[in-house]
Amino acid sequence: MSPAIRPISYQQFEKFLKYIGCEFVHQRGSHRKWRRSDLKRPVIFPADELPVFIIQNNLRVLGLSTQQYLAILEEL
Repeated sequence: MSPAIRPISYQQFEKFLKYIGCEFVHQRGSHRKWRRSDLKRPVIFPADELPVFIIQNNLRVLGLSTQQYLAILEEL
């Protein structure tokens, strides 16, 4: 059985974003915005535990596969 994406804290997701070269822009309400120069859209998520669908949507924005994401999390 292959490993699956699980909900994680927004702090852990931010460590992942820093690792892949993103930088924090600002927070409006509970939503935090991160960017990277090569992305067409910013990465946005709530300052709360992140459900799987938000992680998957942001991986699409980042152009990363589930396997790449899980491998990076292992390193952190």
